Amino acid sequence: MATDYQYYFSKIPTCPHCHKKMSCCEAPPIHIGDGLGWGAEVLYICLNDDCSLFVNGWDQIEQQFGHKSSYRYMELPDSKESNVMMVGTADAYKGSVIELDTVQAQNKRYLEEKKAVALLGSCVEEKNLAPVMYLIQDEAADISSRKKAAALLLALNDLSCIDPIRNHTFRDTSLETECNMAIKQLLKVNFKKECPYCMELVKAQATTCMFCKKDL
Repeated sequence: MATDYQYYFSKIPTCPHCHKKMSCCEAPPIHIGDGLGWGAEVLYICLNDDCSLFVNGWDQIEQQFGHKSSYRYMELPDSKESNVMMVGTADAYKGSVIELDTVQAQNKRYLEEKKAVALLGSCVEEKNLAPVMYLIQDEAADISSRKKAAALLLALNDLSCIDPIRNHTFRDTSLETECNMAIKQLLKVNFKKECPYCMELVKAQATTCMFCKKDL
């Protein structure tokens, strides 16, 4: 789902212990304390390793509980309530930091996927190959939508789809197989074949490739 993280980034607070700007992090799916969740998509966490709360927390927890951990200061969005969370290492939560540019790019891709899926219903009638090729080549798109797109290749009967598909690296081998089967049928109905040497399209009955001049 597309999320407007710009809202969260416009309200990042500062840590009251070190006065450094906090980090916007993805909230863990389960609240360690009660298992009910955090009630927010993101958390503001102070990841400054020089923060006094974090630096002093190691000794405090070892003296009080007898194990090696420390504290990070945390706030929920739209809340001024102060919270601390226990961490076992200095790297805890650093892997969940949200980069605004990254999530905006992800949101843009998601919206483009939705747009392409919406166009599948009319693409054959309008002879519009673009949404089909977008979905087939988008490795992050839903696999069912990508397979639905691949199923339209033969009906669209557009040989320009072959090169992009041949040059694409598929992570899902079943989708690759479906695309290759569609290409095979496309070549057959158009009386074409691929030169095994240069991969250019030639007439099915050709004995010499008109491009690379190799015998077929």
